[in-house]
Amino acid sequence: MKYETVGTPVDFWFDPTCPWAWLTSRWILEVARHRPLELRWHLMSLTVLNEGRADLPERWHRDLALRMEPVRVCAAAVQAYGPEVLGRLYTELGTRFHLEKAPKERSTYAAALAAAGLDAGLADAAGSEEFDGAVRASHRDGIGRVGTDVGTPVVAVNDVAFFGPVVTPAPRGEAAVKLWDGVLAVAGTEGFFELKRTRTRDPIFI
Repeated sequence: MKYETVGTPVDFWFDPTCPWAWLTSRWILEVARHRPLELRWHLMSLTVLNEGRADLPERWHRDLALRMEPVRVCAAAVQAYGPEVLGRLYTELGTRFHLEKAPKERSTYAAALAAAGLDAGLADAAGSEEFDGAVRASHRDGIGRVGTDVGTPVVAVNDVAFFGPVVTPAPRGEAAVKLWDGVLAVAGTEGFFELKRTRTRDPIFI
């Protein structure tokens, strides 16, 4: 008799421009190669998270405005095709931003869309506020589960949400599964909130 393996529900909120979210996403995809997961991708925005902060220099606000562009493109793709396209579009955008160091501009978004099998014309959404409402709603859903004093990524396992794990480089193979087992352990611990240390290295992309 054959039994179906039910995947563990994992909801993942990301901003495609965040290198730390990218590394965590590559880790969770590696886990999915070894363990049954039901991965669901969602948008959040560093721009929305940091808007109105007077303690940030002007150059940061300019950068945050630019970071909103690819998030809008992702939201447009979700509206056009459904949320199931978000994972592969994220991979294409992240590969270009974090590995190829491509600029945040329309040609980069269009190339990522095309590589994901989607309409490259959706890159026009980068300069439009049409999808900002959808972005904000998804962002509120994710950040509302963990609090505004954290950032991206937000990962929910069986509806228990955390910021992170923040890790570099992204673990592979047995190391990835070992970290996953730890996440399952803390997610299953009533009243667990935080385990953290100061980062001592920059993101490592390999």
